[in-house]
Amino acid sequence: MARNTVAGAPEGAPAPANHGRGEPTASVLGLTVKIGALGLASALAIWAAVPLVDAANWIGVGVVAAVTALIFYVYLSPRRVPLKYLLPGTLLLIAFQILPVLYTVSTSVTNFGDGHRGDKEQAIAAIEAYSVVRSPDSPSYTLTVAADGDPDTGDLVFLLTAADGTVHAGDAEGLTELAADDVTTDASGKITAAEDYTVLTTAQINERGDEIADFAVPTGDGTGIRSSGLSLAYEGQATRTYQEDCDCIVDSVTGVEYAADNTNGVFVSADGQRLLQGWQVNVGFANFLRFVTDPTTAASFLSILTWNIGFAAGTTLLVFVVGLGLALVMHTRKPLRGRTVYRILLVLPYAMPSFAMLLLWRDMFNTDFGLINRVLGLDVNWLGNAWTARGSILLVNTWLGFPYMFLVATGALQAIPRELGQAARIDGASAWQAFRHVTLPLLMVAMTPILVSTFAFNFNNFNAVWLTTRGGPFSPDNPLAGATDLLITYTFRLAFGGQGAQYGFASAVSVLIFLIVALLSLLSLRQSRSLEEVNR
Repeated sequence: MARNTVAGAPEGAPAPANHGRGEPTASVLGLTVKIGALGLASALAIWAAVPLVDAANWIGVGVVAAVTALIFYVYLSPRRVPLKYLLPGTLLLIAFQILPVLYTVSTSVTNFGDGHRGDKEQAIAAIEAYSVVRSPDSPSYTLTVAADGDPDTGDLVFLLTAADGTVHAGDAEGLTELAADDVTTDASGKITAAEDYTVLTTAQINERGDEIADFAVPTGDGTGIRSSGLSLAYEGQATRTYQEDCDCIVDSVTGVEYAADNTNGVFVSADGQRLLQGWQVNVGFANFLRFVTDPTTAASFLSILTWNIGFAAGTTLLVFVVGLGLALVMHTRKPLRGRTVYRILLVLPYAMPSFAMLLLWRDMFNTDFGLINRVLGLDVNWLGNAWTARGSILLVNTWLGFPYMFLVATGALQAIPRELGQAARIDGASAWQAFRHVTLPLLMVAMTPILVSTFAFNFNNFNAVWLTTRGGPFSPDNPLAGATDLLITYTFRLAFGGQGAQYGFASAVSVLIFLIVALLSLLSLRQSRSLEEVNR
């Protein structure tokens, strides 16, 4: 009688049980995890799709649907095993790396910023609302000032109680009636709390006083609602209205016409006067050209770029030398008492919060009360002179960064066999020659990518400069560009300074910085290819 056997199995071994081709043998725990993960994916898809549907963003809805369908296809299929592991990382890479880069690039070719945040229709509504004046028969409301989200930065919202007791929320888009159950009012009818909104305190209202004074809620037909003090609001008539036949804003008080400049997204009069409120348009490469051709920025660009490269390269070199030197000391074969304690102390700067340490070092460099001057008996204005300020920042950044390089170098040294160095010494090489021609090349194989990433990080090390010197000291001839400014801090001052936020311009400079860092990193990595011969 023939028996079932398996190729390669011992004679007489029983054949394995046949579970049926294509029938998975998943455990209950695995099945539960899969159901939970797919349920979470469905919930996230619904959460993302609802606001997209409300905004009629059908492309976004299609993307969410396609991604959700792909997730279900991959994880419900018994095949596609490699894709099951690759898909989560790929989706996260797209969501947190590729999409932000694409959004930054798309923003860089627009005039997006304060005064140019919405479309043309929103700009017209804002202009009309801001020009509202009160008439004798204007309806009045009990006012509560609130914000949508963060009380300091969120969009302003007027919570209004009408004479008939109805309550509304008014923002830059218009009025929305609120359900009585969603608000809490006091005896006078003033709203004290509202769902989805943050009621501002008196201190917060004072901080945003100018913004509140200029804010108005458009109500249509050239009318709007503005505040009158902190507890009252009124609905009045706009003095500036849009005329479709001339595509312009007409001021009924002065008679001035502001024609639409659709190229720059503003309304401008015949004498060149612009209205503050504009709209977002595509400006092409104007933001990029502005940074290198505008006299305000072009004069400082090369000097800041030179210092930026010097700062990043200098920091990388110093942390490498200090970190590697200390790692070599700790790696010696000779017994060193308290080696573990020393290693812990060397890592302490890396364990401390960097922002706190930067502020502490800034105070230590204080001319009058700083610890450095008091201990050394000096009277040096460390942060007030260009070169001492630059040296101070390099010192602070080296102190913060060398522990990381010390840890990396320690691990790399432990991976290099000691016998290689000993063989070089036997062949007649000195200690320096053995290190220079044997140990260091092997170290650089592991540490070159770390050095390139350290350079790229410090090229955009905003905190180290901003928390220590804020880019200063500044020359009286150019108060916008400081001696220790990096491109990132200089851009921040230009884009978010006294003229308001200019996100399009900031995005353009961010793209330029990205290209510069990418080019320098690429050149560094190409030069390091020679190290590949070490392992061959």
